Amino acid sequence: MNPLALIAEDDKDIADILRAYLEREGFRTVQVADGRTALDVHLALRPDIVLLDITMPLVDGWEVLSEVRRRGGTPVIVITALDQDLDKLQALRVGADDYVIKPFNPVEVVARVKAVLRRAGGLGASGVLRVGPVEVDTTSHIVRVNGHEVALTLTEFRLLTHMARNPTQVFTRGDLVDACMPGSDALDRTVDSHVSKLRRKLDQAGVPDMPEGVRGVGYRLTSRA
Repeated sequence: MNPLALIAEDDKDIADILRAYLEREGFRTVQVADGRTALDVHLALRPDIVLLDITMPLVDGWEVLSEVRRRGGTPVIVITALDQDLDKLQALRVGADDYVIKPFNPVEVVARVKAVLRRAGGLGASGVLRVGPVEVDTTSHIVRVNGHEVALTLTEFRLLTHMARNPTQVFTRGDLVDACMPGSDALDRTVDSHVSKLRRKLDQAGVPDMPEGVRGVGYRLTSRA
C-alpha cells in the first residue's frame, strides 16, 4: 500500500495543489482544514507523513505538531508563510522534520516528502521504523529486537521512536524533553534516568550501547549510518 500523507491546510487552493502533486507521485492523501480535525484524523488513520500549516483554525499547527510528536514518530513537514528564523527553529526544536516557506514549488515539496520518509529509517504504510536489529512499530507501540518483543514504558518508547527517526542525529536533553515529555518539568537527570533504563533493556535484548551518550551534548541512537 502506498504511503498516506495527511495535508493539514486551511487554504483549499494550496491543499489541492499539494494533493494533486503527491497523488501524481503515487501517494494516498487526506485533506483537513483545521487542527482539531488533523489530530482526529492522525489518530484514526495513522498517516505516514503530515504536511502541516501553522495558522489553522480551532487548534493551531504548533499544538498539532506537539501532540503528533507526543504520540510517536510520524514525520512532519511544516509548510507555512511564517518565514522568521525563530519560527523555523521552534518547529525543528518541537520535532518537525523539515520546514517549507510559502510560496513553494510543489515539485520540491514532493521531493522533500520522499527525502523525509527515507530518513525516517524505512517508515512506510506499516508505520515501522528499523534501526539495525531494532524494530519500532509506531502504530501498535511495540518494539522488537531480532523479532523478540521488548517491554518499554511510554516515555522510553517515545525516546526510542524520536531518536529512531534520525538515528545518527545527536539530541540534547532539552530536545528530548520537548519531544518526548512535553508539558513536564523534567530535569537533565530525569532524561538520563529514562535513557539509562532504555539502554539497559535494549542491552538485555542483545543490542549494547544504544542509545549512545555524546559527552557534553546529549544522546544519539547510534553512530552507524
